[in-house]
Amino acid sequence: MRAAGWDACVVINDERIVFGLLRDHELDGDPAVRVEEAMRPAPSTFRPHVSLEEMARFLSGHDIANAPITTSDGRLVGLLRREDV
Repeated sequence: MRAAGWDACVVINDERIVFGLLRDHELDGDPAVRVEEAMRPAPSTFRPHVSLEEMARFLSGHDIANAPITTSDGRLVGLLRREDV
């Protein structure tokens, strides 16, 4: 992931339902730790209809580098990075 330039990994199941999130701290941790032990479970997610302005304000205001975007049933649509907003 690091080699590809990513600073986060969204953990999903086979139906693309979001289970957790790995950010810098977790990605830089012990590589022997299982994902389910390292991930941040049930991360805050946002819907596709939220405006970019609102997302930028939230990410900056909470000093968050990225946020998963999901459908109302929790299926991953994408990961919005603050630097892209």
